[in-house]
Amino acid sequence: MKIGVVVLAKQNNLLIFILTIGVFGILNTEMGVIGILPSIADHYNVSVTQAGLLVSLFALGIAISGPILPLLFSGINRKKVMLLVLGVFVLGNIVSLFTSNFTILLIARIIPAFFHPIYCSMAFTVAASSVSIEQAPKAVSKVFIGVSAGMVAGVPIASFIDSSVSYEMAMAFFAIVNALVFIATLLFVPSMPVEERLSYSTQFSVLKEPILWLSIVTVILLNSAVFGIYSYISEYLKTVTNMSPNTISLTLFIFGGANIVGNIVAGKLLTHSATKSVISFPLLLVAVYIILFFTGQFTVPMAIITLIWGVLAGGIMANINQYLIATSAPEAPDFANGLFISSCNVGTTLGAAVGGLFISEMGVPYVVLVGILSLILSLVTILLRNYMYSPAKQLSV
Repeated sequence: MKIGVVVLAKQNNLLIFILTIGVFGILNTEMGVIGILPSIADHYNVSVTQAGLLVSLFALGIAISGPILPLLFSGINRKKVMLLVLGVFVLGNIVSLFTSNFTILLIARIIPAFFHPIYCSMAFTVAASSVSIEQAPKAVSKVFIGVSAGMVAGVPIASFIDSSVSYEMAMAFFAIVNALVFIATLLFVPSMPVEERLSYSTQFSVLKEPILWLSIVTVILLNSAVFGIYSYISEYLKTVTNMSPNTISLTLFIFGGANIVGNIVAGKLLTHSATKSVISFPLLLVAVYIILFFTGQFTVPMAIITLIWGVLAGGIMANINQYLIATSAPEAPDFANGLFISSCNVGTTLGAAVGGLFISEMGVPYVVLVGILSLILSLVTILLRNYMYSPAKQLSV
């Protein structure tokens, strides 16, 4: 009996590891090009602004497909869906590597973007369902390590390969990671047929729940609170803190490493004290932003704040966001995770837009106010959600 439990645990650990590397490969494909945009501009003889379309259009594709495609694929064997998505990414990466036409490069980027939410939402669902309900947040937090690593490590890795080897090898890196995950999924992931296929109408019916809409608004506000500032953090460190370019890079690296730590912490917090963690989060981050506002001009305090901010804003917030929406629609997990991904992208876009407005009207130091205001509003929606949450769902907030 014990041997069977150990074998099952090992299989679950391997599955979660493959999912973690899978989301790393997909997020790496999305974000990694940021580190090589100047090389892309030179290679295709376009402006850096045009090259930036590879990032913005990818994000737009995710936002559009997020609520729809995970729902459409929710009734198909999950292993087959994962292989399909990974295959699309590998093919898109290969086309991106060999094409000499910028328009074809854009198309090769946009098509995989629509499949991005399918894999990521399914990865969260599979990770959660592979363990007990109590251990689900911890399992999901492990997959989020891949998300954080893809967002944070992808940029410097691609930039390093580009500068040390070649642009072509940097592009090949994206294809290699996704190809390895494709092979690992093919060989080691068991067939995962959907035992109980939910009708589209059943899944769409969760949209009638006020609790879900409160959760979506909360996620948008929380993401806005972080990315309204993070989108301009390099400019803040340059003009307010007066950091050198190398110190800025080091500070951003600290933020990225703290993201990964935050994922580990989040899994434990949401497993053992979810309600307190969710309610405490905006209060803690408001305190961090207030300290940042008054001490942001000093290098050492700023580095310490960035470390704490990275743990909270990167790792813990992402897990809280997913948890809020997933527990609001447990009867439609794939659809819920798709809504989570779209909500995050909407929040990121909104935060960046409002942050830019604050900077243009008041100056760079006041971009912190975007985060504070968003967090105050998010606390209101969190408390309202907590009050309204139905015990019948048998899940605590």
